[in-house]
Amino acid sequence: MVNNLSLNLESVPKELLFILDLVKDTENGSMSIQKERIDEINWDLFIELSMHHRLYPILHSKLKQLGEMVPSYVRKPLYNLYQRNTFQMLHLTAEMENVNKQFDGKEIPILFLKGPMLAQELYGELSMRTCSDIDFLIPIQDLEKAECLLEELGYEKDDYIKTILNDWRWRHHHVTYFHPQKGLKLEIHWRLHPGPGKEPVFEELWERKAVSNLTKTPIFFLGKEDLFIFLTAHGARHGWSRLRWLVDIHQLLQQPIDWRKVLFLSRKYHCREALIQSIVLSKELLNSKLSDQLQTILLGTQPKKLAQRAIYYLENMVNLHTDPVPQEVSRYHERYLFSLMPIKQKIIFMLSFLFPYPEDAETLPLPKKLHFLYFPLRPFLWGWRKTRRKHALP
Repeated sequence: MVNNLSLNLESVPKELLFILDLVKDTENGSMSIQKERIDEINWDLFIELSMHHRLYPILHSKLKQLGEMVPSYVRKPLYNLYQRNTFQMLHLTAEMENVNKQFDGKEIPILFLKGPMLAQELYGELSMRTCSDIDFLIPIQDLEKAECLLEELGYEKDDYIKTILNDWRWRHHHVTYFHPQKGLKLEIHWRLHPGPGKEPVFEELWERKAVSNLTKTPIFFLGKEDLFIFLTAHGARHGWSRLRWLVDIHQLLQQPIDWRKVLFLSRKYHCREALIQSIVLSKELLNSKLSDQLQTILLGTQPKKLAQRAIYYLENMVNLHTDPVPQEVSRYHERYLFSLMPIKQKIIFMLSFLFPYPEDAETLPLPKKLHFLYFPLRPFLWGWRKTRRKHALP
């Protein structure tokens, strides 16, 4: 029913292709890896890629099945990482339960987005997915109360957001808190994604919430349809530069989900392109089985084009979380993100440039009561900065 969607993977390292072969499902449930292929693997790069893509818990169990075909100096570090991750997930689970209890005591509704409950929901056990922090969503009107509570619990805010005219409310979507004694990080969200963009309000997500049985007290997280939309948009925004995000999609594709609702929500919230991209990548790279409803959206040439744009991030082992991002990568990523937007979203995105930025206030400081003047001044201030940067170049 669908077109031939075979992607061009010629420039993807053979070590990463080997990782994909290990992770993907096979027809009979067992691996049939040829020893000749294993002998060609650069194991140092294999370990580096396993860590970069955060797949070492799954790869640890897969390599155990291959036994002595894989050198012990490869299996041992992956086992150590797997073991360390297991303890980390248990630590995070305890803190997630504590945070949930504290917020409930202050009558602040909380929806966990990612964290240990996601490992339990998608993989059936904590140890099979990595997690470095706890992400949760609350109503924006409860943000100040939540921040005070986190400070009472010993968390310290990483206050990196610069803002003007309250643009933080829609341009940004979360703020980070660290606990110096516990060594833990929390991300408190008031939006699912950075703006500008259309997304469901908290109350809508709360009505469709799911409950986790991971802890003694109920932990609420996104319902499956909202979770699928959230994870596709999140992974696409990062170019699927960590394959762990795509494996999450693969796991969700195997679960009972109302795909009609998923397709409706993807249109409503302008993320259909990200949805299509994630499905093609999961199908082509991980052999995901698709429902008939999902098969129908893969017709035409667009799905393959959308998916192929993400292969760049697999070819180059891109890390978008470490500054500075190389200029070539940054330019590609800007074009890539714009290509994922539907026409309406592109218009909203371009119009958002007319809204003042904090840099405008740095260029021309004005009293707060005159900040409205940055609207007519913005084109001139932007042009001034661009001219100064051009002259500053050697």
